[in-house]
Amino acid sequence: MTKKRYLLGMTLDELRVVADECRLPKFAAKQIADWIYKKRVTSVDEMTNISVANRELLSEKFDVGRTKPSEFQQSKDGTVKYLFEVHNGKLIESVMIPDEERKTLCVSSQVGCKFNCLFCMTGKQGFGGNLTANEILNQIYSVKAAEELTNIVFMGMGEPLDNYDEVKKTIDILTADYGLAWSPKRITLSTTGITPVLKRFLDETSAHLAISLHSPFAEQRQSIMPVEKKYPMQEVIDLLKQYDWRGQRRLSFEYIMFDNFNDSSEYSVKLAQLLRGMDCRINLIRFHAIPNVDLKTSTREKMEAFRDYLNKKGFLCTIRSSRGEDIAAACGMLSTEKSKK
Repeated sequence: MTKKRYLLGMTLDELRVVADECRLPKFAAKQIADWIYKKRVTSVDEMTNISVANRELLSEKFDVGRTKPSEFQQSKDGTVKYLFEVHNGKLIESVMIPDEERKTLCVSSQVGCKFNCLFCMTGKQGFGGNLTANEILNQIYSVKAAEELTNIVFMGMGEPLDNYDEVKKTIDILTADYGLAWSPKRITLSTTGITPVLKRFLDETSAHLAISLHSPFAEQRQSIMPVEKKYPMQEVIDLLKQYDWRGQRRLSFEYIMFDNFNDSSEYSVKLAQLLRGMDCRINLIRFHAIPNVDLKTSTREKMEAFRDYLNKKGFLCTIRSSRGEDIAAACGMLSTEKSKK
């Protein structure tokens, strides 16, 4: 029996092809999109303004493609981590972070990650494949707080720019009139900086951007982030300087602080020099300990001194609140290696 194809994750143009293939009227594509993305149905049978006969034709080859999470854990701070099964039985994690009026979902774009940053559990897991737009959107549509989400951040498992086509398709659907019609300001993509693909992202979307920096010295950055060798941070910054960041789109740099490694005044001075003249934010992040990594987190005093220096230099620098650490849902802690076993 031929496996059914999934409608969730299809653009309106692709749904027009589906309608044509199923011999449905042309306007059916818009109806299907409305049912999937706005009304959030989970089966073709729920599409009641499409005739029973046409629904039968559609369901012969297609399914909505929604999958509930396999399990979830809730942190004492309200953060919820979800486990989803994707293609070939592989697993990914997503994290919902509530904060007053905001509910942000941290979504995954890959199973594991091939970039192997020293401080990240996902990288230790290795790479298990790219997610489809269906599997990315399913996280957004299938968490318990799906209809209350205010923001999406591509900061879960994987490097989003290493799966750019499917991530871009997801962003297109989230922001399209036929989709959720979200403002791009509700979406942030975090990347280590794959320069040629980053240029495409900047030219083709208006979503916010966060760059994983973590050291202003190239040699040291390469020691914890192998990507520095192929795509040096200086090249990334040179590219970013070609764009205007004073409008709707926001640029931020993420800086995990490690004790006696990248947290002294020498580093804050160098970071200010590196980012001089850029209209950007700097987010300082506490390191969350992971097995077999000999790094330790900075003290609160050092983080505050680092922040205060950068603020004096004209940057908007904040210390990001740590959320979900007790359920291994905090920054750098996502991994499905144990779940798989």
